[in-house]
Amino acid sequence: MPDYRVPVRDMKFVREEVLDFPGLWQRLPGCEEVTAELASAIYEAVAKLCEEVLAPLWRSGDEEGCTWNPEGVRTPEGFKEAYARYVEGGWPALTGPVDYGGQGLPPSLESVLNEFVGTANWAWSMYPFLAKGGRLTVTAHGDEELKRQYLAKLISGEWTATMCLTEAHAGTDLGILRTKAEPDPDGSYRITGTKIFISSGEHDLVDNILHIVLARLPDAPPGTKGISLFLVPKRLPDAEGNAGAPNGVSCGSIEHKMGIHGNATAVLNFEDARGFLLGEPNRGLNAMFTFMNIARIGTAVQGVAHAELALQGAARYARERLQMRAAKGPANPEGPADPIIVHPDVRRMLLTIKAFAEGTRLLIQSLAYEVDLSYLAADVEERQRAEDLLALLTPVAKGFCTELGFEAASLGIQVFGGHGYIREWGMEQNLRDARIGMIYEGTNGIQAIDLLGRKVLGSGGEMLAPWLRRIADFCRDCAGEAEMAAFVEPLAALVKEWEQLTRDIGARTRKDADEMGAAAFDYLMYAGYVSLAYLWARAARVAQRALAAEDADAEFYRAKLQTADFYYRKILPRTRTLVAGIDSGAEPLMGMAAEAFLLE
Repeated sequence: MPDYRVPVRDMKFVREEVLDFPGLWQRLPGCEEVTAELASAIYEAVAKLCEEVLAPLWRSGDEEGCTWNPEGVRTPEGFKEAYARYVEGGWPALTGPVDYGGQGLPPSLESVLNEFVGTANWAWSMYPFLAKGGRLTVTAHGDEELKRQYLAKLISGEWTATMCLTEAHAGTDLGILRTKAEPDPDGSYRITGTKIFISSGEHDLVDNILHIVLARLPDAPPGTKGISLFLVPKRLPDAEGNAGAPNGVSCGSIEHKMGIHGNATAVLNFEDARGFLLGEPNRGLNAMFTFMNIARIGTAVQGVAHAELALQGAARYARERLQMRAAKGPANPEGPADPIIVHPDVRRMLLTIKAFAEGTRLLIQSLAYEVDLSYLAADVEERQRAEDLLALLTPVAKGFCTELGFEAASLGIQVFGGHGYIREWGMEQNLRDARIGMIYEGTNGIQAIDLLGRKVLGSGGEMLAPWLRRIADFCRDCAGEAEMAAFVEPLAALVKEWEQLTRDIGARTRKDADEMGAAAFDYLMYAGYVSLAYLWARAARVAQRALAAEDADAEFYRAKLQTADFYYRKILPRTRTLVAGIDSGAEPLMGMAAEAFLLE
């Protein structure tokens, strides 16, 4: 694989210089002692774990894969030992509540852990990361007894969790799921049904797995309004709270997949398994969104991870691989040819990957900033504003980051040429692993409908307005800075265009319901490119000021400014194509008869 080096310097730039997390923490209750120095120590410690323990298992885990047998699933060699190291380091407890054994650090630090660990070994990372979603779901919707029994084990990493939604006949359409929940006299339920595509659904890293399961009560109304949510442990806790008797949960098989071979994607059979209600009856889908939204942001991080891995592999290769001469004359006159990084088309690919890796990191960390506010701000209204912004930007981040991550992974192969298509360099595995990100947690088409249909048009534009105001306010704040004109002038124009596009789609949708769905994916990508332009402009401003102050790290800041310039001049024009697609309406999509797609 690429020789992964954790991008600690860039993470510090994003979190300390652009977004000012240390300043945020000073005004959040309970975070006053969390400093940049403490955060830096955390980054360095997790970097050591990633580079020395997890990254070396990336390729071997893919080649060996997981092994199913009737007694359970064996993970690739080294995975279990790596998990033990992870738990010993206290990483599962990093942001957990102190009352249940957690370290109580700001939740945004989880996003740093997710990126670094995920880039080192995405398949491995899914085992511990799903436990966070389970922990937050139990915290938000479990009663006190469930919290007492299960939270400490999730927070310590002794047990992990899964999210069980999908059934063979019901993918995105959860309203037609068939898994049943029969009430027992003791207040628990008997869960019967089969779930498929369950990431980390069965493995040998821990002795108990807590399944968060959607099921239907006997008297439930039809559709999504008749779904309830249950906690179903693989093993029931014994009197001491440890994993006890088996609980009617078995792994029927594991999927044979395109990528992420080191993670067990399981078919789980529930046969009168004892489960415990989370939240209110028939409101399980609402409760499950606690888990789903965490998973969506986590999947967005996957896009960053694959872009970063592509960047590190391709940039090193392009500096070393000798082929042809530079158009302006030999750059390596003593050698037989020049390194391919001198060629404009290779530069195009490398800069695209770099702009995507560093830009999506900015986007994820800007969401993490809002996560800290939503959990910890003293002011109720400020918490609500952060929650509303997260609701708007989560589908953008999930869809946009995974699309860009896959494109970056593909370009990583292209930089290597034929060598990228073979196993030994790791670029083809990066592409295979990346492809699932656009499907996970609701396909990107579903994310687009959520963004445009539910969040933007569904709120009459009210959910979008604060984000556009924030971007417009930044543009006005930079108005007197001549060196920022190349960024803020096109950005300000895009904000106005975004508003008009939204009005136009809304007007067309009122006449033809298909107009929203026809515009949705292009709209999501447009939202992503413009949002990234805003964040790149903020990064450019920081870099300009550092260069003006003659910072010792001038090379870093020049590269940051040059990447921002590339993004604005070579990537942001993609919005022109997206606008044209949106303006073309639904007719080019819906005019053809279904039979005409395949004439036999």
